[in-house]
Amino acid sequence: MTTKKTTLKSVFLTGLLVLVPLAITLWVLGLIIGTMDQTLLLLPRSWQPERVLGFRLPGLGAVLTLAFIFVVGLLTQNFVGQKLVGWWELIVARIPVVGPIYTSVKQVSDTLLSSSGNAFRKALLIEYPRKGSYTIGFLTGIPGGDVVNHLKEEHVSVYVPTTPNPTSGFFLMVPKSEVIELDMTVDAALKYIVSMGVVAPPANQPAPERRTPVEPPL
Repeated sequence: MTTKKTTLKSVFLTGLLVLVPLAITLWVLGLIIGTMDQTLLLLPRSWQPERVLGFRLPGLGAVLTLAFIFVVGLLTQNFVGQKLVGWWELIVARIPVVGPIYTSVKQVSDTLLSSSGNAFRKALLIEYPRKGSYTIGFLTGIPGGDVVNHLKEEHVSVYVPTTPNPTSGFFLMVPKSEVIELDMTVDAALKYIVSMGVVAPPANQPAPERRTPVEPPL
């Protein structure tokens, strides 16, 4: 009887292991597609596909949004498109309140999304939140502005994400000598964080005896 219960439990857990990742993936995709579908509400009521077609087509908003992004990217790659974007940014930057917000968001998006950006290119190991306790963070650059004048030694900027939601986290300025660069891709580090340490990447080499400081991007 015990063996039978163990077998049933094993079969049930195996089914969960197969279905849970699939269910979560479909749920996340549903949220993304549903959110993108809401962009259709920005169109004038007479232009909305539901009124034109006479029925609602799930996912149409996502397709149109992706197509719009692609077209904008295609147009702004040429000289005329770049000039138009430059004029638009110049106008928006001069609008009170809106300008500083737009400029800040653009700087962050350029850093994160640009192929030449340096953000999140390195996974780091830092001693945080207390001595003897370590966590994984990502190199985002080096401190700048007046902050540098108040730091006694060279520091690097580190983003420490929370788990299981890495979109929130903490921004830290850590002494360069106390940061260890991991032999791990950013994707592998994110999986490690999101899984709360369950999905650990394989070690490529033995742990170093001494700390290896990270070289910040220039």
